[in-house]
Amino acid sequence: MPQLSRTGVSLEEDLLKEFDRLIKKRGYANRSEAFRDLIRDALLTETIDSNKPVVGTLTLVYDHHVPSLSQKLTEIQHAAGTTILAATHIHLDHHYCLEVVIMKGRSKDLQGIADRILALRGVDLGKLVLTNSGKDLKGGKHDHPHGASR
Repeated sequence: MPQLSRTGVSLEEDLLKEFDRLIKKRGYANRSEAFRDLIRDALLTETIDSNKPVVGTLTLVYDHHVPSLSQKLTEIQHAAGTTILAATHIHLDHHYCLEVVIMKGRSKDLQGIADRILALRGVDLGKLVLTNSGKDLKGGKHDHPHGASR
């Protein structure tokens, strides 16, 4: 287990009450874990902004009846090469499909692929979610080896 350090934080009473309400709603056991998640999120933002390696999921909903859309989606994914790790496709109804594309690479490259896909005619909804690749993740909720030693 990593060594812990203690620190103090001064907050306005109203802000602390709102924070306590939020952490209770989200099910945190204590303020410390909620603060750790806020710090991890800020570090993730810095990682993304610095164009460092990340992993991401692009979730999109599209009308598969739009001419050539399926072919264009496939072409963009093939052109991305090893950046695309996997894609899962399901039929939502007679017209609409949901696809989740799992990617790994530099944040700007993943954003570029997502932008090209989301700009296609027939793609109605989409969202790219980026997160740390795990390589340099510190202070994770489960900061221990998974099977192999580090």
